[in-house]
Amino acid sequence: MFHIPMLMMLSLILQTGTAALPAKQDTAIVTMKIRDEGNFHSQIMRTVHFLTDVFGPRLTGSPNYKAAADWTIRQMSDWGMANGHLEPWDFGHPGWVNERFSAHILSPVKDQLTCEVIAWTPSTNGTVTGRVFQIVLPEKPAAEDLTRYFDSVKDKVKGSVVFVGKAQFMPVAINLPARRRADEDVRAQYDPNNPRAGFMGRPGGGPAAPPDPSRLTQNQINEKLDVFLVSSGALLKVLDAGMPHSLIRAFSNRTYEIEKSVPAVVMRNEDYGRIARILADGTPVELEFNILNKSYPEGKITYNVVAEIPGADKKDEVVMMGGHLDSWHSATGATDNAVGCAVMMEAARILQACGIKPRRTIRVALWSAEEQGLLGSQAYVKEHFGTFENQKPEFSKLSAYFNIDSGTGRGRGMSVFGPPEAAAVLREYLVPLEDLGLMGALAGASRRLGGTDSTSFNQAGLPGIGISQDPIEYFTDTWHTSADTYERIIEDDAKASAIGTAIAAYQLAMRDEILPRFQKEKMSPAPKPESEAAAAPARP
Repeated sequence: MFHIPMLMMLSLILQTGTAALPAKQDTAIVTMKIRDEGNFHSQIMRTVHFLTDVFGPRLTGSPNYKAAADWTIRQMSDWGMANGHLEPWDFGHPGWVNERFSAHILSPVKDQLTCEVIAWTPSTNGTVTGRVFQIVLPEKPAAEDLTRYFDSVKDKVKGSVVFVGKAQFMPVAINLPARRRADEDVRAQYDPNNPRAGFMGRPGGGPAAPPDPSRLTQNQINEKLDVFLVSSGALLKVLDAGMPHSLIRAFSNRTYEIEKSVPAVVMRNEDYGRIARILADGTPVELEFNILNKSYPEGKITYNVVAEIPGADKKDEVVMMGGHLDSWHSATGATDNAVGCAVMMEAARILQACGIKPRRTIRVALWSAEEQGLLGSQAYVKEHFGTFENQKPEFSKLSAYFNIDSGTGRGRGMSVFGPPEAAAVLREYLVPLEDLGLMGALAGASRRLGGTDSTSFNQAGLPGIGISQDPIEYFTDTWHTSADTYERIIEDDAKASAIGTAIAAYQLAMRDEILPRFQKEKMSPAPKPESEAAAAPARP
């Protein structure tokens, strides 16, 4: 918050203008204007409201996703941004929506059950009832072990509501993880002179052991289970959510092909455990379900969202910022990632509202199908930039891409794909922003895809910038869960992230050169395709 003298200074600055001031003072004045606009005229929670309450959930290919994408274009155009448009790409799968769901236990007691429907699974045939049969698959089975087990239970599966697996015991948590990270810890993590910089706070351990070729992988087990349940005439598949406090994470059918699955839900741990214990008493349990799902063939073509603040003398060069607009369907997708989209939209709105004329074009991009494997951002990078090894004309014009995607917590630091000089540039910009929580920047050289959309740029050899955040409740409570709603957003944290991103993006848009990049001799080799990597022998 500004003190009165600072507000008086800002008033004088706005009256006298900035054109005749030295560049260094210009930057200080613009920074003050950005802070003022972001703190006192924020629209960030309004944006979060529309993306969650009005358009959530935003599963890729669904009508909700398309409506959210259309709204963001209209909103950014209303703010004065230019070239707002949707960029289509081939998702290849139909959209899917759960329109209606109910579940009850009918005997030996009567009660309502809490579940989430698994995406890209079929409806029930109206209201259906069936007895519960619980299966517990053999651990780490060979193919013949699993076949033998399926043969032993096949007759009991037909017409049954099949519980898959034992009920998971969720102990009461006494020592909860910290919601905030201490400034000194974050500062140490982003200190380039710290030998453990970049690794602090990450779990330890070496590489995973190579898979045993005589045993089925989990994906192979899941595939064989789905085939078995469909061929055996199971009524429904039920999985244990395995989370406390009625939280549920529900993902999707393994193949997107609805006919390859029976109707399927994830049930809250408390209900699953209760029913499993009743079954263990030897008492039969009868359940009732009504699931109505709908597919949308037009969802095979989905869209990324793009809008810009045009640049001036370097308008053909671009500073990008964004996050993924799609979400899972268990809630309205607030912390993952409506708030990230709102932060980047707000950063651009602030710059536009301040009347800033950047030298480079500042482009907001909101991605589809991040949750299905970063597919939207990969499609965009492929279409516009190519790769370091096979460059398109725009490849040399991107200064950097800022990405945020870890919940509601304020930004704490930035990691950039590039040489140490790239991190040094960002670090200089972030020094005056420690009061917002931003403690530094680090460089990295990995081109491995994973985690979030900035790595789509890294994989291509482009400077993706990932913004780390305070954890708050993200991985413990809201990430992909039924609790990921508007109420979980911390407004002040989101505002701080938007202000910090706006200032950093402005600085990059105004500097004489683009952000330093790896030259050919320093560029990491392109990652091998997954099929080649899997076939490669393990290193000793």
